[in-house]
Amino acid sequence: MSILTLFVVIPVLMLLGLWLSRSLNQVRGVMVVGSTCLLALSVWLTFAFLQMRDAGDTDAMLFQYTVDWFKPLHIAYAIGVDGISVVMLLLSSIIVFTGTFASWQLKPLTKEYFLWFTLLSIGVYGFFISIDLFTMFMFYEVALIPMYLLIGVWGSGKKEYSAMKLTLMLMGGSALLIIGIIGIYFFSGGTTMNILELQALHNIPESVQKVLFPFVFIGFGVLGALFPFHTWSPDGHASAPTAVSMLHAGVLMKLGGYGCFRIAIVLLPEAAHQLSWIFIILTTISVVYGAFSACVQTDLKYINAYSSVSHCGLVLFALLMMTQTSCTGAVLQMLSHGLMTALFFALIGMIYGRTHTRDIRQLGGLMKIMPFLSVGYVIAGLANLGLPGFSGFVAEMTIFVGSFQNNDVFHRSATIIACTAIVITAVYILRVVGKILYGKVADPHFEELTDATWDERFAVGCLIFCVAGLGIAPLWASNIISDTLGPIIEHINNVTAIASL
Repeated sequence: MSILTLFVVIPVLMLLGLWLSRSLNQVRGVMVVGSTCLLALSVWLTFAFLQMRDAGDTDAMLFQYTVDWFKPLHIAYAIGVDGISVVMLLLSSIIVFTGTFASWQLKPLTKEYFLWFTLLSIGVYGFFISIDLFTMFMFYEVALIPMYLLIGVWGSGKKEYSAMKLTLMLMGGSALLIIGIIGIYFFSGGTTMNILELQALHNIPESVQKVLFPFVFIGFGVLGALFPFHTWSPDGHASAPTAVSMLHAGVLMKLGGYGCFRIAIVLLPEAAHQLSWIFIILTTISVVYGAFSACVQTDLKYINAYSSVSHCGLVLFALLMMTQTSCTGAVLQMLSHGLMTALFFALIGMIYGRTHTRDIRQLGGLMKIMPFLSVGYVIAGLANLGLPGFSGFVAEMTIFVGSFQNNDVFHRSATIIACTAIVITAVYILRVVGKILYGKVADPHFEELTDATWDERFAVGCLIFCVAGLGIAPLWASNIISDTLGPIIEHINNVTAIASL
C-alpha cells in the first residue's frame, strides 16, 4: 500500500473516532490528533518527495500505487503525486489543522459538524492524490456534497438559499464534467482511465477535443469561480461557518484550477491552444470584475468572497497562458491564496463572533479593543494586495511575468488589463482596514469585548507564519512546481506545434 493512502485512511479513522466520541473534549481530541497526523504526513511527504527528486528519480508521479476496481471499464484506484500535488496536499493539511482550532468554540452539534467537515476533507485529499479519471471524479463529488449541510445547518444569514444555490451550480458543473470525462475515455480508445497513460496515448482527434474541452474546463471552472459561473461563491462564502469558509475558499476552489490544468489542458492540448482565447477573456473579466465588486461591498465576508473570485480567476488566467513561468505562478497563487483567504475568513469569523456584525459601516476602532485580531487583519490585507515579503507578491509577479512571455498583442493586452486588479485590490483592502480598525470605536458596547483566545491565536499565528514564510522563502515551492511543470509544458508545446503544421 502506498503511503498516500494514509491521506484517506486517517480521515476515515477520524470519522470513526468522532462517531464513537461521547463528549465535546473527545470530539476536539479526535480532530486535533487527526489533523496533526495529516499535517505531519504532508510535511514528511514534501521532504521525501524533494529527496527522491534530488536522488535522480524523474518519474512523472512518485509513490504510485494501483489496484483494479472495475476491469471492464478499466477503472482503478490509482494514486500518485508530483510537485503540484505535493504542495496542494500541504496546503490542505494546513487549512484542516488551523480550521480545527478556528472551530474550537463552535456550537451546537459540534460532533456532527466535524463529521461532515472531515468527510469534505476526505474528498479533497483523495482528489489531489488520484491519477485515475473516475477515482478523481468520485473524490471530487465527495468533496462537494457535504457543503450543502455545512452551510445549510451551521451557516448564517441566507444559509438555505446559499447552500442550495451552491449545490445546484456545482452539481451542474459536475454534469458537464462527467460528459467530458466519458468523452475523453471513449474517444481515446476506451482502454484506460489513467491520466498518465491518456497523456502518453494522445490520440483524441482535434475536432473531438474542441467539443470536449469546454465541458471539462467549464465543469471545473465553475468551482474555480469562472465568470459568469461564479455567482454561487460570494453567497456560499458569506453564509458558511468560519472553518468551512476557510476550507472552501482555501482548498476546495483550488480543485477547480487543478482539474482545469490536469485534465482539460494536459489531456486536450490542441483544443486548449485553439480555444484558450475565449476563456482568457472570461478569466480576465473574473480578475477585474471580482476586484471592482469587492470595492462596493459592505459585508466583510462578501468583500473577501469577491476578492477570491478575482484571485481564483487569476489562477485560471495564468494556466491558459500555458508558459512554464505562468503555470508555476498559477500553482503558487493557489497555494498563496489558499493561505491568505483562510486567514481572512478566520479573522472575519472571530471578529463577527464578538461584534455580531460584518457590516463595515457599523465597525470602527477595533485596533484599540482587539489588537491581536486587528494586526492579523492588517497582515492578511497586506498579503492580499501583494506587498513584497508576503506570498501574494511572489505568486502575482510570477504570473504576470510568465503571461507577458507570450509575445502577441492579445495575450499581452489581457495581461496588462489583469494587472490593473492590483491597484483595485489595494483600494478595497486599505479602505476596509482604515474603516474597521482605526478611528473612533463605532459602538460603546465594543469597549467590553475581548481579544483572541488561545485557540484563535494559535490558528491565526500558524497561518501568518505560512503566508510570511512563503513570501520570504518561496524558492523551495517555486522549484518543486517548476520542475514538475517543465516536461508537461514541453509536451503541450510539442503536440500543439505538430498540430499547427
